[in-house]
Amino acid sequence: MAAYDRSLPPPPREYGRGPPAFDRLQRGGPGGYSGPQTAAPVPPMAPAGPPIPTIPPIDREKTCPLLLRVFPAINGHHRLDDYQTRGQEPAGEVQVYTWPDATLRELTDLVKEVKSEARRTTAKFEFAFVYPDRRGRNVLRQVGATHSTRPSDDDLKTLRELNFQTGDFLDVAIF
Repeated sequence: MAAYDRSLPPPPREYGRGPPAFDRLQRGGPGGYSGPQTAAPVPPMAPAGPPIPTIPPIDREKTCPLLLRVFPAINGHHRLDDYQTRGQEPAGEVQVYTWPDATLRELTDLVKEVKSEARRTTAKFEFAFVYPDRRGRNVLRQVGATHSTRPSDDDLKTLRELNFQTGDFLDVAIF
């Protein structure tokens, strides 16, 4: 390793206190920073996939409601075996006439009217659809959860958004 030769003068500094290359970057010049650059405007991003179709609102005065068969249960959902035989569904069924744009909050309020356990301020509701799959076996699909008194993320989900089909059962677990 060579020792520093103190007999030579230090290299000249061109502009200021820092090394020459650093000063050129600060002050501009050949290959240096010359201020903020303005780029061409970026075109807006195109939406991914086909456009989402807008669903027209339902006029509840002119549209016939559908029958929704609701099966509330305390401390958990009913077993799938309880739905196996048509005509022998679980006891405590609540039949509700409603529209596809009904929200889970509306259904929560309807269940609270008929089930005293659901009126507790701490009650939590979990909703699931029960329907037959392609092989004819029943499937229980969780679709949302609400709270008796507090707002939740699922309050505004509608039956239509959750892909409810006429003939499906609604199983409601109340905790």
